[in-house]
Amino acid sequence: MESLQLTYITSYKLSANISTKVCSFRPSRRLSFLHSGHRLRKSFRNGRLTVVRSDLTGNGGEFDGLADGSNSNPDAVEGEEGEEMEKQDVMLGKDRDDSGSVITLHLIPPSGEVAIDSHQDEVVAEPKHEDEGVEEEKIQTKVTYNIVFVTAEAAPYSKTGGLGDVCGSLPVVLAGRGHRVMVVSPRYLNGTSADKNFASAIDLDRRITVHCFGGEQEVAFFHEYKKGVDWVFVDHPSYHRPGNPYGDIHGAFGDNQFRFTLLCHAACEAPLVLPLGGYTYGGKCIFIANDWHAGLVPVLLASKYRPYGTYKDARSILVIHNLGHQGVEPASTYMNLGLPLEWYGAMEWVFPTWARTHALDPGEAVNVLKGAIVTADRILTVSKGYAWEITTVEGGYGLNELLSSRRIVLNGIVNGIDVSEWDPSSDEHIGFHYSADDLSGKAQCKLALQKELGLPIKPECPMIGFIGRLDYQKGIDLIRSGIPELFEDDVQFVMLGSGDPQYEDWMRAAETIYRDKFRGWVGFNIPISHRITAGCDILLMPSRYEPCGLNQLYAMRYGTVPVVHATGGLRDTVENFSPYAGDGSGEGTGWTFSPLTKESMLEALRTAIMTYRDHKSTWEALMRRGMLRDFTWETAAIQYEQVFEWTCNNPPYIP
Repeated sequence: MESLQLTYITSYKLSANISTKVCSFRPSRRLSFLHSGHRLRKSFRNGRLTVVRSDLTGNGGEFDGLADGSNSNPDAVEGEEGEEMEKQDVMLGKDRDDSGSVITLHLIPPSGEVAIDSHQDEVVAEPKHEDEGVEEEKIQTKVTYNIVFVTAEAAPYSKTGGLGDVCGSLPVVLAGRGHRVMVVSPRYLNGTSADKNFASAIDLDRRITVHCFGGEQEVAFFHEYKKGVDWVFVDHPSYHRPGNPYGDIHGAFGDNQFRFTLLCHAACEAPLVLPLGGYTYGGKCIFIANDWHAGLVPVLLASKYRPYGTYKDARSILVIHNLGHQGVEPASTYMNLGLPLEWYGAMEWVFPTWARTHALDPGEAVNVLKGAIVTADRILTVSKGYAWEITTVEGGYGLNELLSSRRIVLNGIVNGIDVSEWDPSSDEHIGFHYSADDLSGKAQCKLALQKELGLPIKPECPMIGFIGRLDYQKGIDLIRSGIPELFEDDVQFVMLGSGDPQYEDWMRAAETIYRDKFRGWVGFNIPISHRITAGCDILLMPSRYEPCGLNQLYAMRYGTVPVVHATGGLRDTVENFSPYAGDGSGEGTGWTFSPLTKESMLEALRTAIMTYRDHKSTWEALMRRGMLRDFTWETAAIQYEQVFEWTCNNPPYIP
């Protein structure tokens, strides 16, 4: 019988009985196996391995849990040199996947401990024949990638919203899964305490010249290695000014096209010129370009690098967090972008007649996000629902036909949340802790919030919360118009956010009008957001569109039941409550409403309030189902890895 040498990682389904006469091994000083991210090995005298029945399973009819109906005698196996090894030397263990297939074999010493060693010898397993009683199922070993995130913001260094959360959390999880990850973002200095976020980043003393905007622009790179990620910050005087990454109290910065063009050019050079950890990332990278600010990256790869042999093995993935922002500027600015003239068509954008400023306006412009959609190898959004919505006239913002033409590479992956930061059992920002097994602390958090806000202490009064930007997208106009009717009932409402001055003024006025029922906190405060999430019974999100949404995920984790408009990521993540499903025990984690009207919103809220008051056991079941939902970044990272595999196994997209 032909012998088998096992090393590295091999997958088998056992289709026949296993006995000591079936398995034999070629001499090898070390056999290596992959287990839990490590390779395992065991050295054997004269290269012989003994295979015996494991005593760990407690099942006399199994070979360490593998079906063995042969009742074979687990005596010594005779090696090729005629010597026998005693069965006490080692046992052969296994791991299974969800289908029951063996995906990893590992060696277990007699003590039951697994010997771990970092040795990485690689030998390919020889194929077996059917008459040997083992059917081989061939799988690939885990592939790791060089991943480069390009983004305008990444928490905790810079953040204005969900984009910063994604680019601050997902890279860390991917790095923990074995990938080499770099995040490239501007080094913002605005003269406030936020500057300390960049204090640990060191100057790499590496300057490059970017050719754009009619001249040569010099940029520098700062670097911090943290949580397994290379955080790279592009430094230029245009990033040093008061305000947030995009603007100040006077509005958006007029030179944002220049600032983010620099970011994209620098990000394309960083993997080639920065020896991080002693060596560069090189040309075989996956670039993840986030929103229009990083939209030039796939265009540069396709137009300036790949035609000349650089980055021929690189791939680009565009992640659309908000299609409403596209980086549109006058057509004359194309010459500033540092792109070849013949690529103007990829960036060209013509406004419809109704959107032009006057009758003689040709409506010609360049659209950075459009260029990214045209050239990226793969396109993602932050939820499956939003991936569909942006292909419609209503949600496509003029790009729906282009996105529909690339539907085959368009998909959505729901964002995750940081479950260590958002954990009601250990949250440092709330006074009382609780879990799905013990909800008593939830009621105490509510009383503490009522006391902090100066509202009447009423444990049985339903408390509704809103956290978010005060603008048209978030449906603040619906809340404002619905408040008088809502307050005909005995409820309390608390809002936290900033944005449109008219809504900020309305919140201040509503506090005076509804003194015992309404509180509005203008601005944003992280500890207060945690206490509102923990203390409220219901979270309201009447967004007109919501690519993913995070607050509904935080709310469910804290046992706060969401009431949301059925759009984008809200529809994907909040399961509408059905009291008669699940054999009468009920299903769902909240309420979704549609269409987006005041009447529809109030109807959903009143149903939630009635359930809270009259059906306590049903309400607690709603809370627990939400708290047990898995919205971790680990889940999202696995889906991203599937996208990486597909993208790298296909040739680069050529427009």
